[in-house]
Amino acid sequence: MTEDEQLERLHSAIGEVSDPDFGKTLTELGAIHSIEIKKNVAEIYLQLTPPIQWIAAEIDRACREAARNAVPELQPVVFVREKEVHRTGSKSVLPNVRNLIAIASGKGGVGKSTIAANIAAALAMKGASVGLLDADIYGPSAPTMFDMQGHQLEAEKLPDGRIIGQPNERYGVKVASIGFVMQRDQAAILRGPMLAGYFNTLVEQINWGELDFLVFDLPPGTGDIQLTLTQKVPLTGAVIVTTPQEISLSDVRRSISMFRKVNVEILGIIENMSYFTPPELPDNKYYIFGQGGGKIVADENNVPLLGEVPITLGTRIGGDEGLPVVLNPEEFSQGEILRNITAELVRQVRRANLQASSQPLVQISI
Repeated sequence: MTEDEQLERLHSAIGEVSDPDFGKTLTELGAIHSIEIKKNVAEIYLQLTPPIQWIAAEIDRACREAARNAVPELQPVVFVREKEVHRTGSKSVLPNVRNLIAIASGKGGVGKSTIAANIAAALAMKGASVGLLDADIYGPSAPTMFDMQGHQLEAEKLPDGRIIGQPNERYGVKVASIGFVMQRDQAAILRGPMLAGYFNTLVEQINWGELDFLVFDLPPGTGDIQLTLTQKVPLTGAVIVTTPQEISLSDVRRSISMFRKVNVEILGIIENMSYFTPPELPDNKYYIFGQGGGKIVADENNVPLLGEVPITLGTRIGGDEGLPVVLNPEEFSQGEILRNITAELVRQVRRANLQASSQPLVQISI
């Protein structure tokens, strides 16, 4: 078999490998950058839609198997890199962050900050570089949930006079919060312009470095912080946390409407406090706040339901003691639910990035 014939077979076989997040082949996605044969090695270069941490190993295995079946005499080696995604909005804002995700809720008390902390920790567990911006100015909880109470934001003055803060880091997550500036029991008494100013400081004057994900833990509702965020930051999309009962769902509907009006994609709904299972009755589920509300509002608005999170004592203890439950091996079942939700969220991020990559850039020349 000639080298040209080997290349043709390799292109054909690898091109039929499917990306499971999209249900399309690598040929359809234009993901094969090149294939080179060097002696008895087939070097396969792929460009996949980011983030790739959750999918790269699976596609690597599938490509190597397809290559070996097509040309058994060659040893396949797969090299995977991420495609560049062109975000809309200002490139001067967080230019080194690949995916910006807002975690929002229509009302308080639904466990939004707990979900945000666990998503950030689950992303870091997979090897992604992650930041968490605690934008809940009135109720900053990240210092508690990451066991960093009493920590301060370290800052340095640059030669041009600007002050740049360094986020604190725990469990592989970089964290910035107004809680690192205020004393623990100090009240945040702020009007609208001051809120926006504090938020802008956390966005613009923190040295986040290179990040795969920056997770924004937003305050509840649809106020100044949400509007400032959507106007200033080129978000990949938003996740909305709710509980099953109708009083929470009505606020979710308003949040969805707000994000859509400012052209932010809804990546999905997470239903928190879905049910309670007593440890001594592991087969029982008690739907304390009703049942199925998250799915109802997701179906109404044609957005994904990323998952349902039960109430557990371990989740509450983890939040109070500063250990996200996804990191606690003694709470494997609850942690696995949240890790699966995070994996589904990443799948939706990839789909949003694929859509952004397929949209042509508009260039205006004069």
